[in-house]
Amino acid sequence: MKSIKSYLLICILFLSQVGVSQNVDDLMLYRKDFKNTTGKNTVSITSYIKNGTHYVYAGGFGNVDVFSLNEKGSLTAISNHELYKQKGPARGMVADNINGTDFLFVANKFGNVIETFKILENGSLKQVALVEDTENMHLAVGITLQVVHMKKTSYLFVGGLEKETPGLSSFKIENDGKLTHVKSMKDNDKIHTDGIIGMYTHKVNGKTFLYTGGFQDNGVSSFRVYENGKFKNVNNISDNDTNRYLTGTYPLTGVTLGSNKYVIVGHRHHKYYTRKGFIKKTDFVYHGDGVSIFKVNKKGALVPHFVLKDDEITKLKGQTRIEVVLIKNNEAVLAVGTRKDDSIQLLKLTEDGILSPINYLEIGFGIYYGLRSHKIGEENFLIAGAFNYGLQKIATYKVSPKIDRKGKVLRHMVNLKYKEDATEKQVNDAVNAFVNLQNKIPEIANLKWGINDSTEGHTKGLTHCFTLTFKDENAREIYLFHKEHLNMVKKIGPIIADVLVLDYWTKEK
Repeated sequence: MKSIKSYLLICILFLSQVGVSQNVDDLMLYRKDFKNTTGKNTVSITSYIKNGTHYVYAGGFGNVDVFSLNEKGSLTAISNHELYKQKGPARGMVADNINGTDFLFVANKFGNVIETFKILENGSLKQVALVEDTENMHLAVGITLQVVHMKKTSYLFVGGLEKETPGLSSFKIENDGKLTHVKSMKDNDKIHTDGIIGMYTHKVNGKTFLYTGGFQDNGVSSFRVYENGKFKNVNNISDNDTNRYLTGTYPLTGVTLGSNKYVIVGHRHHKYYTRKGFIKKTDFVYHGDGVSIFKVNKKGALVPHFVLKDDEITKLKGQTRIEVVLIKNNEAVLAVGTRKDDSIQLLKLTEDGILSPINYLEIGFGIYYGLRSHKIGEENFLIAGAFNYGLQKIATYKVSPKIDRKGKVLRHMVNLKYKEDATEKQVNDAVNAFVNLQNKIPEIANLKWGINDSTEGHTKGLTHCFTLTFKDENAREIYLFHKEHLNMVKKIGPIIADVLVLDYWTKEK
């Protein structure tokens, strides 16, 4: 009897391990909610937990929007807060606790300031401090913020796209949220701090190291950070035209797997920028897109380790944000947000530093910087901001095992009721505008419509039914946030009295 129980226990453990491995290798994104923002062009997202409640901060041009997030991935708007001079966007945002007080630090990109907001009991914000750029600091066109906790003091490191005098700066964070300047290091031909868009820290043998990516000078650098907030350069790695993908170095994050520490670096290649004068060094060579893995050695220096190249089964063009979704069994799942591919690509990083693709979702809008991983209980979510002028949306996605949709299609049913004072011409024009979407959005596989003919008395006054067919989740997301769909909604919205939307999967005939 004892041997049978032992055998069953071994089987259960084996199957559970197999299940975990399969889930990690086949995770997928499923959208749970989306909401409007008051900040135009959501470019930055962060999240925070205060008193057991989960909050999301969405930074755009002019405003920071505050939402609560529940265990189902649903967002509830709480408040919005005006940025200094109504500028922005709120590009770099990081929330943290400093000696018992919760703060949100914001890099106001075109306001050329760093703003400190106290996070109140309901998650809303109150500005408590502001630091303006000076000649001996590098705060103009602020992009990236990184809080570094030392033994006795916490520091805020700042990087950005300052044109004339780019560099890296550190500030002591006081208990009231005010920032005291400690040190600024001006960019030079050796280090990669011209256009810092990504930063990350690792602890190596009790020492703190900061890693930066230089967007304009195409490379990555490592710095030792000392207890007093000062720092010195350790090593630097530049782009090349063969096996490195650092032209336009953009997102940068890190992870510890077993005894190995890694820094993960992406790029939005300069070829994707068309604004004249924006790129300083125009003699770049485009040899593709890829995500680079660097190993951190015992001295805190970066060592090139592995590159995952973009191909026909991945969505890695124009990477703007990389988030660590989860770590399990010394494997990490990463999410890469792209502006060129309008997608979120999931990747797996193994303990030995090998990166491989999992699945992707074409979300229908570009991500500029706004992608955030957040966990509630055992559920993993991604929150994405739409970098799309006029869209002003924030969306949530649950990361979970892929659902088998083989042989099925998605029916998207939109049931409408028009206002009583809508004229016949207005209704006909609205119907034609809806039907015409299939000529403008290729992802619509089929569109049928008709006028209600039921006499059972349960129509709730809805009169027109439109049924759209999509082949997969990607097609639905592209349709939902497609400019032609949004323009149609805006056009017919004034005469709509009510709407009911239902989606379901069915076998393809």
